[in-house]
Amino acid sequence: MDLEHTTVVVQRYLDELAGGSPSEPVVRALLDRSVRRLSQLCAVMLHRSYPRLAQPPLNLQTDEMLSAVVERLLKALREARPITVRQFFALASQHMRWELNDMARRLDEQPMAVELRDELVPAPYSTGSGPTPHTRRMLEAIDGLPEEEREVFDLVRIQGMSQAEAARVLEISPMTVMRRLNRGLQSLANTLADLRPDLDDETT
Repeated sequence: MDLEHTTVVVQRYLDELAGGSPSEPVVRALLDRSVRRLSQLCAVMLHRSYPRLAQPPLNLQTDEMLSAVVERLLKALREARPITVRQFFALASQHMRWELNDMARRLDEQPMAVELRDELVPAPYSTGSGPTPHTRRMLEAIDGLPEEEREVFDLVRIQGMSQAEAARVLEISPMTVMRRLNRGLQSLANTLADLRPDLDDETT
């Protein structure tokens, strides 16, 4: 399902929710029809923004992350009522970041409680394989951007859209997308200035 088709279908279900249709069946249908796009977003965010969670000892898989995010969205959509595709995927991206932060925090706080899998025993992994506070700070900094800058950053840098595609989704000009992206990048650079060498390593 391409982006345009996904957008049309998702908007149809959002309209049903806004029109007062029984929420649970509509929410499940909405998530079912958008699952491919959500899976792509989970994969990009996991492997680009937090690759260490995909390594031992956690070995987080995209499908596992997707399952957790869908569960979060099922709960969130009992109260939240996004009325546009833009708002729906912004909500999804927010819960993806929260899920990654929660997983990393639990792993940091209880490193010895992680289950040892049989295939890991013969080849112990380096102590550097665990998630670091640096990447978690990066995700928290993204979450702390102003809404306009965060939306553009999510679409372009996390979801992988071109600036022209993001402009169509947000119904703004490509020049406005570029300005907001530049402001967001500058804000992140300022917030994470002390991590600059590590930031370069994490985002390559």
